[in-house]
Amino acid sequence: MATFKRILLKLSGEALMGDDAFGINQDTIRRMASEVVEITKMGVQVALVIGGGNIFRGVAGGAIGMDRATADYMGMLATVMNSLALSDSLDKAGATSRVMSAISIEQVVEPYVRPKALQYLEEGKVVIFAAGTGNPFFTTDTAAALRGAEIGAEVVLKATKVDGVYTADPAKDPAATRYTTLTFDEAMMRNLQVMDATAFALCRDQNLPIKVFSILKEGALKRVVLGEDEGTLVHL
Repeated sequence: MATFKRILLKLSGEALMGDDAFGINQDTIRRMASEVVEITKMGVQVALVIGGGNIFRGVAGGAIGMDRATADYMGMLATVMNSLALSDSLDKAGATSRVMSAISIEQVVEPYVRPKALQYLEEGKVVIFAAGTGNPFFTTDTAAALRGAEIGAEVVLKATKVDGVYTADPAKDPAATRYTTLTFDEAMMRNLQVMDATAFALCRDQNLPIKVFSILKEGALKRVVLGEDEGTLVHL
């Protein structure tokens, strides 16, 4: 039985690349979509926030020296493209999804309206929040924390390339060990980079736990939702 009824899943754009240098790897996005569909069939209400690094990385060279706000808006548009691609994969995998954007592009996706998002979740639809917070200078981590708090999610699931929070960088230190649980205070005291500072503070203030796990491990999302020992839980 699922431990959580409503979750906010944060995917990095880079997670969609698979083994590619940039862009969207079709096998990877199909696998992710099927894992999301599997947990919705368990009765879990799923909202998603996705980054844009896989697309923006391809144009990042041209953004050097660019005004920060302009570059951030470009990144927001990249998240809209990723959200549309993920929505298409979810629909093909058997889910019904809706993309809601924080910036107005009504010919492409509908605008973010909180009551409508809550209605979609109650109806069992997967809701994808695109374009971050709609404001420059804020990351998609912050968008995930904000939307998670707004929709009353029980947890923010941060899907990364690493299967949790470690005592040190496991790629550099073979002796590094994974934390099973951490408090927000412990993570701050040990200077562990769980999320960016704004997102982390928002989750802490709203008593919104964060679960860090690897999206690259097959079945990891289901194990997290079932409450098994997967990843690292950060809580008050």
